[in-house]
Amino acid sequence: MAVKNRSEINIKVALDENKVPEEIFWSADDGDIENMEAKAAFISLWDSSTKDTYKIHLWTKEMPLNEMKQFYHQMLLSMAESFHTATGDDKMTATMKDFIDYYAEKMGVK
Repeated sequence: MAVKNRSEINIKVALDENKVPEEIFWSADDGDIENMEAKAAFISLWDSSTKDTYKIHLWTKEMPLNEMKQFYHQMLLSMAESFHTATGDDKMTATMKDFIDYYAEKMGVK
């Protein structure tokens, strides 16, 4: 199948002297998004040749703890929804959402 379009996503991270992120900015050329600031990023890439996931998990020094808890809650919900879209597995998706509800209750987010 021929490639019809390409899209590029760029992430720029400003680090302090200890290589701790101070700023995160991202851009996406197909959405006309330029230099959007973020306090955290969680990116996973699947390598089918090694059957391993490469992960980029970043957050700035200024990311408040309550926002980090909410960020994880939203990521977990997104993963459950994506899992359902990819697999159609209603039962496991419901199990995942049960855990996410438990997480939200324990972390005080929703």
